[in-house]
Amino acid sequence: MGDRSDRVEERKRARTRCPVHELIARRWSPVAFREEPVEPEKLCSLLEAARWAPSSYNEQPWRFLVAARHDDPESHRRLVECLMDVNRRWAARAPVLILTIAKMRFSHAPERVNRHAFHDVGLATAQLTLQATALGLYVHQMAGFSPQQARERFAIPEGYEPVAVLAVGYRDDPARADLPPDLKERDMAPRERKALEEIAFQGRFGEPLRLPP
Repeated sequence: MGDRSDRVEERKRARTRCPVHELIARRWSPVAFREEPVEPEKLCSLLEAARWAPSSYNEQPWRFLVAARHDDPESHRRLVECLMDVNRRWAARAPVLILTIAKMRFSHAPERVNRHAFHDVGLATAQLTLQATALGLYVHQMAGFSPQQARERFAIPEGYEPVAVLAVGYRDDPARADLPPDLKERDMAPRERKALEEIAFQGRFGEPLRLPP
């Protein structure tokens, strides 16, 4: 993709107040994906990274339903159909879609709801995402899908809740990708985050943490 791709990467790089790991600075969620398949060994590494995430009581409540278009086009199509239109118009091009699922009760105490299940699935997803970044892949996490359709189409049993859909693949040049103008602009715009003072508190809620200048 050349110099233009490098410029996109530079615009997307996290501009941090304090130093962070290179993988965190480089990670972002594109909408322009190439149709190139993800190598099976790389996909395995992503799932292995997720497997070793921490969890409450080591319950490991995460489950991953993988739909790779080149290996299982039918599952890929069915998962695309679960997406809301705003996501379907770009995510259908991603070579791999992953539905994340949370087991909602503890194995050692089935009568107890695991109120940290979604949190722990998020931790596993974060590790998967950073492993993807290390391998030159990109992950875009989507809340915009129908959990009920996903449950019906993939026979998800009671006690398990669909959480999110991940688009995984190699990034495309947004200027060349077959995308609507608003999505191209989104992929090329710098990223923004709230200031640390807005999210980190000290003493009481809303009182900004004292940070180094």
